[in-house]
Amino acid sequence: MRVGVLTGGGDCPGLNAVIRAVVRRGVTEYGYEFVGFRDGWKGPLEGSTMPLDIAAVRGILPRGGTILGSSRTNPIKVEGGIERIEQNLQTLGIDALVAIGGEDTLGVATTLTEHGFHVVGVPKTIDNDLSATDYTFGFDTAVGIATEAIDRLHTTAESHHRILICEVMGRHAGWIALHSGMAGGANAILIPEVEFDLDEVIGWVESRFKASYAPIIVVSEGALPKGGDLVTKDTTLDAFGHVKLSGIGDWLAQQIESRTGHEARTTVLGHIQRGGTPTAFDRVLATRFGLNAISAVKDEAWGTMVALQGTDIVRVPLQAATGVLKTVPLARYEEARSFFG
Repeated sequence: MRVGVLTGGGDCPGLNAVIRAVVRRGVTEYGYEFVGFRDGWKGPLEGSTMPLDIAAVRGILPRGGTILGSSRTNPIKVEGGIERIEQNLQTLGIDALVAIGGEDTLGVATTLTEHGFHVVGVPKTIDNDLSATDYTFGFDTAVGIATEAIDRLHTTAESHHRILICEVMGRHAGWIALHSGMAGGANAILIPEVEFDLDEVIGWVESRFKASYAPIIVVSEGALPKGGDLVTKDTTLDAFGHVKLSGIGDWLAQQIESRTGHEARTTVLGHIQRGGTPTAFDRVLATRFGLNAISAVKDEAWGTMVALQGTDIVRVPLQAATGVLKTVPLARYEEARSFFG
């Protein structure tokens, strides 16, 4: 069997571990041949490939990013895009495809499955917001990086008696903010799922100063003030219709500083959260996903995605992963609120 592999969407730590596991088991146990598609769906759309064998995946386990490259190419928005992909896959003799990506990448994979092509999905999102899986690889690494940043911000905040705001990733789901904020001892955590009251945030800030401490606020890039609008870099959209976020931290700092008279500064972690080497947890999870994905190919479990449920790797329909985003439940946020102010 000849199997194609691609990584789509934003990069994150653990992608190379998935690729390595897919190829290692596929070659040594099943005798499969692999083709790497470059830059997400752009690869099969344009027929752009690279060799993918045991030698190609040697030593990549601890490396961040993806040796295949990635992009946010959306073939559904390209006229005749799906047909071009099907033609290229046929020309290259591809019998099955392992698609590693998030909601957008797996949405295209679902469309290909509906057209009769053999696809198995692997969940990848730094935001941990894919349904049907308890965790996605890369999330643990991002939380660790954000937590370390928050730990470092505490000392500067105390030294200068200023408010420090840490803006983290999280377009629709606040999992990174919630976990890193709790782990880092933040005095307020603002997430997309719960619109925040600016007056309430000001109260938490003032309360912290009255206790002779400086506040640390962690905010998801997609957090919204009550009655306010989403803060964006500009109005341009990517190929999947997403606006470029970031800016809520600076907006919040300006509001707090003008209302309290205390100096406020913002640190935007941005791509730092998803760069560099993956944690041990993410390396193991990504490896298990890869091993089980190629086993799903062997079992001809087309149209499925591998997922972590409890401590087990299971198979779920692709639609189950992309239909509804996994957001932070209110009960989880209420746990964190016990430490606000």
